[in-house]
Amino acid sequence: MKLERWRRDNEYMLTIQEHIPLAPKTTFGIGKTARYFVEVKTETEIEEALGWAKERGIRPIVLSGGSNVLLPDEELDALVIMIMNNDFSFADSELEADAGCSLLHLIKTASERNLGGWEKLAGIPGTLGGAVRGNAGAFGPEIKDFVVRVRALDIELGDVREFDNDACDFSYRHSFFKDHPEWIITRVWVKLGRSDPAASKQLIEETIRERERRHIQNVRAAGSFFVNPVAPKEVQEIFEKEKGLKSREGRVPAGWLIEKVGLKGARVGDAVASEQHPNYIKNDGKASAAEVKELAQKIKNAVRGKFGIELQEEAVVL
Repeated sequence: MKLERWRRDNEYMLTIQEHIPLAPKTTFGIGKTARYFVEVKTETEIEEALGWAKERGIRPIVLSGGSNVLLPDEELDALVIMIMNNDFSFADSELEADAGCSLLHLIKTASERNLGGWEKLAGIPGTLGGAVRGNAGAFGPEIKDFVVRVRALDIELGDVREFDNDACDFSYRHSFFKDHPEWIITRVWVKLGRSDPAASKQLIEETIRERERRHIQNVRAAGSFFVNPVAPKEVQEIFEKEKGLKSREGRVPAGWLIEKVGLKGARVGDAVASEQHPNYIKNDGKASAAEVKELAQKIKNAVRGKFGIELQEEAVVL
């Protein structure tokens, strides 16, 4: 393992490492190594890392909390930039936080300050920046319901810009930043409501327990692997009749579709569609990215064949 200290203006700014294992840095526990790797804590350090990569003609890849991503079985010939910034502050009912902050930690800390409204997002794995990028949601609320504005950096042009909520182009599991990966989220402003700390804490705990009941906590997975798709009317009606629930925006759960095609618990090597929540493809040992992709394709083919629905990955597959 070789270390390179990058020097600019007679100051050592970054420590670039070579051939760093990536699997331990992801919730999936899958992936080989990064040709180059660096941890950054500030927007300036992100810019310096991008400058290092640009000077050498090396592709930059940004990771934050390591959730919602499937890395390849081969070495990434790139500079992997791991965002480790975790500074945050409160002003009245507004939270200003770095993109690298743990979402769960922010929810719990806000609760202690009599601020809430987003407790049902508790337990979603990863960082605030990742949640904004994918417009993460659970049990009704989505992060878009709380975001005031977002600061982001264009890795291609070096521009820095602030986006208000409308400019983020939020929709179901989607944002402007998902469509434009050249923009890296660096900071987020969130508006919360007043809450009772005891009631807020109880709701956080109940939400996490419900997630654990569904077996979507503490497993090696990327999170939900597929987006819940918009389904034909007849499929919506089958779901509503069977589950006694109303379809939201014409969507049905991807996990329900996987179960209906008989692939709950399906396995390819050590990649498994969880018995408790089949839209979680989990690493049940030493799963490879190839095994996960083979299982995902098997699921997509089966759902397309039975329902005519094309599942789309929510996880980022590199």
